[in-house]
Amino acid sequence: MDSAAASTSTYDDVRPSATPPRALATEAVHAGRDDLARQGLHAPPIDLSTTYPSYDSRAEAARIDAFAATGAEPDGPPVYGRLGNPTVARFETALARLEGTESAVAFASGMAALSAVLLARAAMGLRHVVAVRPLYGCSDHLLTAGLLGSEVTWTDPAGMADALRPDTGLVLVESPANPTLAEVDLRAVAHACGSVPLLVDNTFATPVLQRPAEQGARLVLHSATKYLGGHGDVLAGVVACDEEFAGRLRQVRFATGGVLHPLAGYLLLRGLATLPVRVRAASASAAELARRLADDPRVARVHYPRIGGAMVAFEVHGDPHEVIAGVRLITPAVSLGSVDTLIQHPASISHRIVDADERRGAGVSDRLLRLSVGLEDVDDLWRDLRGALGAAETAGAAAVEV
Repeated sequence: MDSAAASTSTYDDVRPSATPPRALATEAVHAGRDDLARQGLHAPPIDLSTTYPSYDSRAEAARIDAFAATGAEPDGPPVYGRLGNPTVARFETALARLEGTESAVAFASGMAALSAVLLARAAMGLRHVVAVRPLYGCSDHLLTAGLLGSEVTWTDPAGMADALRPDTGLVLVESPANPTLAEVDLRAVAHACGSVPLLVDNTFATPVLQRPAEQGARLVLHSATKYLGGHGDVLAGVVACDEEFAGRLRQVRFATGGVLHPLAGYLLLRGLATLPVRVRAASASAAELARRLADDPRVARVHYPRIGGAMVAFEVHGDPHEVIAGVRLITPAVSLGSVDTLIQHPASISHRIVDADERRGAGVSDRLLRLSVGLEDVDDLWRDLRGALGAAETAGAAAVEV
């Protein structure tokens, strides 16, 4: 890291500018980096400072007062790591441009990002949330358990308008949903929300496949741990939104401390550069695996979204745990969106925390497996899956004989 170069980078350098419209692949490579050449740099600097010198305490007080009033990023040099960081700001700028929003606010995890949204609405007396299942299991639990004082009404998209109340502060959907890959008509849902902000968890699709803000969503959530980072080595969350809501989220982040580490911000910015290439390559393999799984008599049902993507879910006739135990190339692990292929059993892990009846009612059956397809050769992946399905079939037959 060039600390001298890092010290010259201010928020003004990396905030969205009047850059002409560019293709997604170009934005992925250049957004958040447009100022580097002017500084004589090629790679973004990593600013690890937790605090910054200031010899004008009166001006510093005025900047802090301005932040307290609106949540707008302080003009001029950084103040303190909990208020913001130049490296993280680069990632936020880039993600906002990819999602087509005014701003983005990054957090230490996807759950920290969702919590900040709920807290921001609760601070306005709007604690009621309308949501569509399935959601990621921990998101479901956060709402159902009322851990942040929220109250949730679960509905389907057709019942959205009827579920709204005067104190409804948020409508929450995932599309494609975790783990069934169910899709909703985002434009129709946004219309049904009226003036209530719609939050779309876009983790599975990424801005490569859909941009929910263009369909009426006010908030776009990512577990950036997944595809945005893309290499299984960074934990983060981010909300893309308009600047007004971003200000409230920054205030919550400052108060609660759910900040993103600068090194994570650097890794995420680097991950965005290859996001379109990774998503499209993995999606092509996922579509082919979905086709082969659908033709396999050991598979009862395959879930693959119309929008495409790198996620596949499938239900087996036999014991799904034996399939997990039988893979050799594919990694049995939680999470998704990495360069390598992962498989997991949602009912045992990611959605275990959801009530069993409600989980099954949302389509998360006990025989469902979720596959996050990576960048390996598709024939190698199929050979591994086919072998695991065969091992599960053999184990089932042996159990019957006993």
